[in-house]
Amino acid sequence: MNATGTFFSVLLAHWIYHNDRLSHAKLWGCLVGFAGVMVVNLGRGTLDLDFTLLGEGFVVIAASVLAAASIYGKQVSQRMDSVVMTGWQLGIGGVALLAIGWGLGGSLTGFTWGSSVLLVYLALLSSAAFSLWSILLKHNRVSQVTVFNFTVPIFGAALSAVFLGEALLEWKNLLALVLVCAGIWLVTRDVPVPPVAAK
Repeated sequence: MNATGTFFSVLLAHWIYHNDRLSHAKLWGCLVGFAGVMVVNLGRGTLDLDFTLLGEGFVVIAASVLAAASIYGKQVSQRMDSVVMTGWQLGIGGVALLAIGWGLGGSLTGFTWGSSVLLVYLALLSSAAFSLWSILLKHNRVSQVTVFNFTVPIFGAALSAVFLGEALLEWKNLLALVLVCAGIWLVTRDVPVPPVAAK
């Protein structure tokens, strides 16, 4: 469901940026890539189509908010450094979440040296990843960058196999990889034709 954010990003970019219009190739690329995401998430039984607002609904809402934030972040990054912008985003967001958590009765306890090092590692890794994401969005079309979100479940399945011992060599994983790669290729090959210079 989180991969629906790619659709939202491509659609929003179509209405906001004149050089990032929706085309047949982009539409098919998004559909094929999303099919790959659905395949990798198939269970061993039948496909469960249950949909609840408090479950999948809020995942889709979060994906749409992330898509809108990516569009807005691209516009803001044109006026300021992408890394500085990311720092402000993470700083303000972190303080807001801490305040909400404490306000609702939450607490942070039980820290050890190991957990503290892990927390710092995750914070640095996330900030580096979001900084790179912001830099890519600043210099590239939205559809060219966000389509790579389709690879997240693929890497998730691969890392689960490496660290959790889950089965990786399954037909659905191979099919999902092929579909996701085909979707990315369809979207990224759709390069806009530059305007003809006036004589």
